[in-house]
Amino acid sequence: MKFYKIIFVLFISQITFGQNYQHYVNPFIGTGGTGHTFPGATVPYGMVQLSPDTRIDGSWEGCSGYHYSDNRIYGFSHTHLNGTGVSDYGDILLMPTMGEPSFDNKIYSSTFSHKNEKASAGFYSVKLDKHNIDVRLTTSTRVGFHEYTFNESGQANIILDLNHRDKLLEGEIRVIDDKTIEVLRRSEAWARDQHVYARIEFNVPLKINKEKTIFKGIKGDYHGTELAISFSKKVKKGDKILVKVALSPTGHSGAQLNSTEIPHWDFNKVKKAAEELWNKELSKIEVTSNDKNKLTIFYTALYHTMMQPNIAQDLDGKYRGRDNKIHQAEGFDYYTVFSLWDTFRAAHPLYTLIDKKRTSDYINTFIKQYEQGGRLPVWELASNETDCMIGYHSVSVIADAMVKGIKGFDYEKAYEAAKHSAMLDHLGLDAYKKQGFISIDDEHESVSKTLEYAYDDWCIAQMAELLGKKEDYQYFMLRSQNWKNLFNWETGFIQPKKNGGWDKPFDPKEVNNNYTEANGWQYTFFVPQDIPGMIEAMGGEAKFEAKLDEMFNSVSETSGRHQVDITGLIGQYAHGNEPSHHVAYLYNYVNKPEKTKEKVHFILENFYKNDPDGLIGNEDCGQMSAWYVLSSMGIYNVTPGQPFWTTTEPYFEKMKVNFEDGTSRSIDKLTKDDMFGLNLKEMPDKDYFVRNLSVIPVIEADSKAFLDKTVISFISQNKEVEFFYSLNGSPFKMADTTTLTLDKTTEVKLYTEDGYGQKSNTISATFFKKPNNFTIDIKSTYNPQYHAGGPEGLIDGIFGTENWRKGDWQGYQSQDFEAVIDMQSAREINQITANFLQDTRSWILMPTKVDYYISDDNVNFTLFDTQNNTIDPKDYNSIIKGFESKNKLINARYVKIIATNFGKLPEWHQGFPYDGEAFIFIDEITIK
Repeated sequence: MKFYKIIFVLFISQITFGQNYQHYVNPFIGTGGTGHTFPGATVPYGMVQLSPDTRIDGSWEGCSGYHYSDNRIYGFSHTHLNGTGVSDYGDILLMPTMGEPSFDNKIYSSTFSHKNEKASAGFYSVKLDKHNIDVRLTTSTRVGFHEYTFNESGQANIILDLNHRDKLLEGEIRVIDDKTIEVLRRSEAWARDQHVYARIEFNVPLKINKEKTIFKGIKGDYHGTELAISFSKKVKKGDKILVKVALSPTGHSGAQLNSTEIPHWDFNKVKKAAEELWNKELSKIEVTSNDKNKLTIFYTALYHTMMQPNIAQDLDGKYRGRDNKIHQAEGFDYYTVFSLWDTFRAAHPLYTLIDKKRTSDYINTFIKQYEQGGRLPVWELASNETDCMIGYHSVSVIADAMVKGIKGFDYEKAYEAAKHSAMLDHLGLDAYKKQGFISIDDEHESVSKTLEYAYDDWCIAQMAELLGKKEDYQYFMLRSQNWKNLFNWETGFIQPKKNGGWDKPFDPKEVNNNYTEANGWQYTFFVPQDIPGMIEAMGGEAKFEAKLDEMFNSVSETSGRHQVDITGLIGQYAHGNEPSHHVAYLYNYVNKPEKTKEKVHFILENFYKNDPDGLIGNEDCGQMSAWYVLSSMGIYNVTPGQPFWTTTEPYFEKMKVNFEDGTSRSIDKLTKDDMFGLNLKEMPDKDYFVRNLSVIPVIEADSKAFLDKTVISFISQNKEVEFFYSLNGSPFKMADTTTLTLDKTTEVKLYTEDGYGQKSNTISATFFKKPNNFTIDIKSTYNPQYHAGGPEGLIDGIFGTENWRKGDWQGYQSQDFEAVIDMQSAREINQITANFLQDTRSWILMPTKVDYYISDDNVNFTLFDTQNNTIDPKDYNSIIKGFESKNKLINARYVKIIATNFGKLPEWHQGFPYDGEAFIFIDEITIK
């Protein structure tokens, strides 16, 4: 590949922060559209994010608690997530009102106007229309500071509502005195068991004038899962009430200690200190430009990368661990909010450049979470593992830091944790280790998981090589080639397999449950650990370039499931979601840097705006903005874990990066330095041989089920191999033909061996002989995403599991299910059963009832039985229920099944704001 070296200027000097870079920040960028950011006050990596909440319905657009399209504020809470696709936080809500207090949020909320709203780095203000109250907010790291100005005389109230937004598991309010209260809010949402302790201090005495509680103690303590208090005071026009709220994850003593961050009541002093913190962090990258709009976009992007991860320890270093116990951080700071599926790609590589100290803190946090929680974090939130998204990408962060020479953590312990994550048997890893890939039969999102595990394995191999662990290096490098087992050499796409063969039909534009928030186009290029191998697999540089061109020039729409995350389409490239983020840089690897520049600069210019709708997709905890920051500098880490950048022409005329060691480097339009800012770890001089993966064979068949006989074929990409197979557990034998005829239910196992004795992994497939010759006529129309192999899939004797994403269930939305089974002749019927699945969170609910009818002529039907649903729609477990008819003896040829759809999703369901309608999921129908 072709990389350009730079002429750079090296400064050894004390860094001075002459400019106020925080003035360029516009916190409203991303608060509209699909950005999911919030405009409130916070400091870099702070525990507190004090911001208005305009959304309480759990809607996707309102994940951060705020959306620019809204005009009603429910209050000001102290924790918020920056750009996630799942809703949580919104803890410790306060809302100033006047007059008679109410705990009905429709009453205590207020309209507002954007013309009366301001936000800057570390500051937020708004006028509440309802009672003409001016609100100003600022923060320190662990304390939120409120200033309420009451512009009318009367009774002022401050509502504290612990039932705001998510489910309150345990609430506690202790009244210490008329200026001080202590709060515990333990809640359940995305984080299943979140603890937030708070110490709330008022600058003037307030009295309680209304309360909502289940239990009230004699010493001014309130407990329960329904808990709200109103504090009041008579005010004159222009009076102010100031409030300080200190947070802690550990306990009341921690919150009291953290409250000492602000020992005074000078709001402007706190605001100025917050601005100085932001200026110090933002000054790490100095941009020279006459375009103030671009400066705003850049510094807001940098600001967004610094809003998380969040410090999660008290001033004395105490933190709540993954084991829910209180621990002491020694020699590092403990953090939370690790959106690693997103941030390993650009945000963490950016941190390795401008924040090495925090990078080591993050990894020490990972290690403690491994020790206290049993494994490295996947998507950790408030000391809870959400297991959202896929992969074990904390190993990418660790490997990238190690190869870049970042110190401050135990390399051996980090490696131990990384290897442990890779050797578990959950989330498809058992199948991945055994057969070298994950199939649809094993796990949903099978393609994405295979590819991302393979990349993570490569990262572990880099760590093993650095530590001199030869056998581990060879083992994980071999595993890192597993992407080849899903590369279809005929289509040129990485695509899913099912029952030993390719899943058909295949549409690379289709978004389905085989990929994670993406499709075949977007994941085919995710082989960052072996780009030369990917180029070779596609037929060489010219064909690889043509494939990239086809992706960018294709139609800008997807098929299959509507995926709200897939936005910012350029052909099939989707900048609004992370799997595509490296793809524009792949042109560099086929010596087409001009195409990388064209694509990267187009994205910089068109997908980032100084506007509330200025982000083309979810911010995703700084990843979307980190792409902008690095790409503006003309560098990108296509493969985190490799100690160099991929380069392009910088976006700005001049930039300067100020490093932690007091040095700085400048960047201009001519800068193309693939080693920019790196302090490399010297790799051991070892030559560890790694053999090429023997790609697994394919078993081809018309279908998984057959009536009388079926023919299967053995196929291999390598024509110089022999096939070895086993039927129903028989000893393996070499095949003398590449086709077999099966006439009974058979499990087939298959591997290949080349002339050098090198074997592939063994694959397996099971082909089912149907239990009868019944046929089915489905009157309803199933969703093409959920077809279960077509109509015959409902009577093939193969039963779906609770994991409906593997494709064994038929789905029907906004309609009842109706079908007629022809048994080909009149038979004695004893019982009819239809199996249905419920996964309420996914809009799949049991039918309200199932009616069974019988007929001799397929025209005149009589009712055989009715079975009503007994499963609570609010049961959020994945449940399978067989609607078994009563036992009867009656002769008939035809059986009709009608399942009545649940219909519109009710108000308590998260799909209600979208006017959502329930799915019916049905798999097997049996007739005895």
